[in-house]
Amino acid sequence: MTDYFSQLNQMLGAYTGITIASYVIAILILVVFFVLAQITNFLFNKVFKVLTAKTENNTDDKIMKILNMPIFYSVVLLGVYQSFNYIGILAKYSDDFSRVMKSVVLIIWIYAIAKLVNVVILGIGFKFAEKTKSTLDDELMPLFQKLSNIIIFFAGIMFLLKMWNIDITPLLASAGIMGFVIAFAAQDTLSHLFGGISIYFDKPFKVGDRVQLESGEIGDVLEIGIRSTRIKTFDETVVILPNSKIANSKIINYNQPASKIKEKIKIGVAYGSDIDKVKKILLDIAENTEGVEKNPAPSVYFTEFLDFALEFVIVTWVDSPREKFAVKTKINEEIYRRFNEEGVQIPYPTQDIYVRNSK
Repeated sequence: MTDYFSQLNQMLGAYTGITIASYVIAILILVVFFVLAQITNFLFNKVFKVLTAKTENNTDDKIMKILNMPIFYSVVLLGVYQSFNYIGILAKYSDDFSRVMKSVVLIIWIYAIAKLVNVVILGIGFKFAEKTKSTLDDELMPLFQKLSNIIIFFAGIMFLLKMWNIDITPLLASAGIMGFVIAFAAQDTLSHLFGGISIYFDKPFKVGDRVQLESGEIGDVLEIGIRSTRIKTFDETVVILPNSKIANSKIINYNQPASKIKEKIKIGVAYGSDIDKVKKILLDIAENTEGVEKNPAPSVYFTEFLDFALEFVIVTWVDSPREKFAVKTKINEEIYRRFNEEGVQIPYPTQDIYVRNSK
C-alpha cells in the first residue's frame, strides 16, 4: 500500500510537479477557511441576531443580515485563493486568477454596501423625515438614496477597471463632459433643487410659519418641496415660489426667533380729552383682552399731536402671528365701545369754511 502511494506520488510529481502532500495541505487550507466561514455564519445567525433582536429598531438586524453574506463568501473565496496558490496549479495565470478572485469579492462588497446604504437611509433617514413637518426631506431622501447607489456602483466599476489595468481617464473625462452638458441643460431645475437644499439646512422657515415675502405678501407656509415652496395668503390663495428665488430674496419670518409678535395699535382722541383717563381706559382694555400676553405686559403711550387729534399707541404682545388680527379686532371693538360709554370723542378731519359777504 505504501509502495502504491509512493508510486502515485511520483507520477503526480512527474506530470504536474505537485505531490499528494501538497494536495492534502491545499484541501486542509480550504477546509479551515470553510470552517471559519461557518463560524462567522454562526456568529451572525445565532449570537449577533440575538443581540440585535433586543433593540427596538430593526435596522441593526437588517445590517447584520446584509453583512453576513459578503463576509461568509469573502472568507470562502480567500480559502480557495490560498488553496490554489499553495499548490501553484495556476502558477502561469496567477495574476489573472488573483484579479478574478479580487473582482468577485469586490462585486460582492459593492452590492452589500449599496444594500447597507439603502437600509440606513430607509431605517434612519426616512424615519427622521417623517417626524418633521416639512415635506422637503421626505422628497430628498429617495433622491439621496438613488444618488448614493449611483456613486457606489460608479466607484465600484472604476475600482474594477483599475484592477484590470484598464485606463479610466477617458471614461472620467467623458463622464465630466456629460455631467457638464446635463448640468447646463437642467440649470434651472438644479438651481431650484439646490435652493431647496439650502432652505432645508439653513431653515429660514418651516411649515406653519407666517412669513412676509419681499413683494409684501403675507401668508403661512404650507409645503416646502424640492423645487418650490407653497405659501397660503390671507385671501386663501396659494402662492408657489421657486426655491431658487426664495433662497436669494428677503423673507420676514414672524415666528422667529420666537412665535410671540408685537402689535401696535394707534388711536386718536379729540383735543381737550383727559389724557390720564384715556391712558387708563386703553391700558385696561389691553390687559383684559383675550390673546394679549401678560409678559411682557401691554403698555400705552401718548405719542404725538396731530392736526386734529391726540395720538396714543397701545403696545401689546400676541402669542402667535396667526392671532394678530383677531386680537387687534377685539381691542378696536372694545375701544369703540368704551369710548362711547366714557364720552371720549374720536375725531375725524374737519374743515371750517368762512364765506365773506362782499356787500
